[in-house]
Amino acid sequence: MKVVAIGSRVFITSFQLAGVFGIQIDSPSEALEQVKINSNNGEIGLILLSDDFGKEIRSQLTDLRAKKPIPLIFELPAPGSSKQKVDYRGLLKQILGL
Repeated sequence: MKVVAIGSRVFITSFQLAGVFGIQIDSPSEALEQVKINSNNGEIGLILLSDDFGKEIRSQLTDLRAKKPIPLIFELPAPGSSKQKVDYRGLLKQILGL
């Protein structure tokens, strides 16, 4: 199964360096559209979404998660967020169980 990162250019670049396909978006509505599109792709097993876009569409994401358990949809801190510094490569390895 494949992994897709959805978010700003900086967010997806971090994952592309780890070999993950990235989709650059500019708004929460674009994020929701891309999550829906990728949720219907049977090859996608994990969607990593930047939390700066995810927080505005959280209820719609919850609905999608309830209807389809796969792909897993994880919201991760956006680069520069007030949350602690994130090691995206380490986090990806942890999520994938590597």
